[in-house]
Amino acid sequence: MAPTRWGFVSAGKISNDFKVALDTLPKEEHQVVAVAARSLESAQKFAKTHNIPAAYGSYAELAAQKDIDVVYIGSIHTQHAPVTTMMLQAGKPVLCEKPMSVNSREARQMIGLAKEKGIFFMEAVWSCFFPAYIKVREIIDSGAVGEVKVVTACFGYNVNIDVPRLTERPSGSMLDMGIWGSGDLYQFATMVFGGEEPQDITTSGHLISDGGVDETVTVVLKYSGNRMATLLCSMSANMPNEAYVCGTKGFLKIPNFWCPTEVIAPDGTHAFPLPPPEKPLNYENSTGMRFEAMEVRRCLQEGLKESPLMTHAMSLQIAGLLDQTRKVVGVVYDQDKE
Repeated sequence: MAPTRWGFVSAGKISNDFKVALDTLPKEEHQVVAVAARSLESAQKFAKTHNIPAAYGSYAELAAQKDIDVVYIGSIHTQHAPVTTMMLQAGKPVLCEKPMSVNSREARQMIGLAKEKGIFFMEAVWSCFFPAYIKVREIIDSGAVGEVKVVTACFGYNVNIDVPRLTERPSGSMLDMGIWGSGDLYQFATMVFGGEEPQDITTSGHLISDGGVDETVTVVLKYSGNRMATLLCSMSANMPNEAYVCGTKGFLKIPNFWCPTEVIAPDGTHAFPLPPPEKPLNYENSTGMRFEAMEVRRCLQEGLKESPLMTHAMSLQIAGLLDQTRKVVGVVYDQDKE
């Protein structure tokens, strides 16, 4: 069977890690055939490092290529919507890095265009494809922890706030580092509670600047049957970065819940080691991005327009929850006014 031919948008850190993750998969299944960046020099440097045959100095050039099966968009998140739109208009299936959009309005437009064109589109919320997440779902469905009543999860690092992209809108703990945090936090709760919409959302947080950038945010989601999820995200404190699923019979602990390699359950620890990288990584456990790539290939081979593991509805739900949270905390982006 022919390999899935990838085109990369952006030559940044996350694109580096995704390429390294792809290199852990069989070359007869995944090949990166082109990379585009805002400067040709950056694209050529990335292509040389990763042995990619073609490099382009504009995203439009990549969109025009005929030998690309799917485009991975790893650019800065403010560019996700316009670049995804460009690729979909060009007939290219898209895996868009998270957050796929700045707000739910953009998310609806992107998904609407993909449906209109009949093209595969998926948000790269990588955590839901990890084998550890499959094990979490299996244990919950087995009844081993009883009825799930409480989910708690936290994500935070004391980051360098002098980095412009972290203190300029649209950014902050929820959107920039936070869809690696808040989005994954929301996705985890959504996964545990089967995609159910929360009945009530209580949010508290504070801003890092007058520009409306959130530093620390706490969210409590109330579901039917008096079930709760408590989520905490911060860019000023080093946190344990773990999640718990608590039921009437026991609980699960998931260390590094956004990129987990183990699940601690009542019957012991279930380990899911990742393959070692062949090149340096920028982020923790990034070779785990291989699982979302495997899902993209499966979906393309089966003619699916969205993944059943990360549906369009789930992306819209996460975007909507982020919108509601930002509104309460007082974070408003220019894109919200358009």
